[in-house]
Amino acid sequence: MATINPYIHFNGNAEEALTFYKSVFGGEFSKLLRYGSISSPEFPIADQDANRIMHLVLPIGNHTRLIASDVLSLMGEVTENDNRNTISIRAESREEADRLFSGLAAGGAIEMPMSDGPLGFYFGMFTDKYGVQWMVEYEATN
Repeated sequence: MATINPYIHFNGNAEEALTFYKSVFGGEFSKLLRYGSISSPEFPIADQDANRIMHLVLPIGNHTRLIASDVLSLMGEVTENDNRNTISIRAESREEADRLFSGLAAGGAIEMPMSDGPLGFYFGMFTDKYGVQWMVEYEATN
């Protein structure tokens, strides 16, 4: 079956953001490419963009990868609120849900704290300090 891997665009702080996410989820980056590494006469990269991230991958669990890049200066800036989607995490326990929620929400804005919801899920929502919206849920299985 296909997997869904969130891909987030940043305005020059992709490495900082994914390093923060790595501190919460654990693991190591599996791929890191900078724009400067592909610069050539046919595809010149401006000096201010050479160190920006072209492709950065953080594996999470066995089947998911969180992927990010920085936009090139010539493309303008990403509109933080309009160019984002919500990332939904399904935790394997209440404890994991609480750990991920509190870690990722640090410095951000909590929209709905973790609580038992009307549909039987343990659920919370927030926007992290980089403007990315997250939902965390845990559903006990019988």
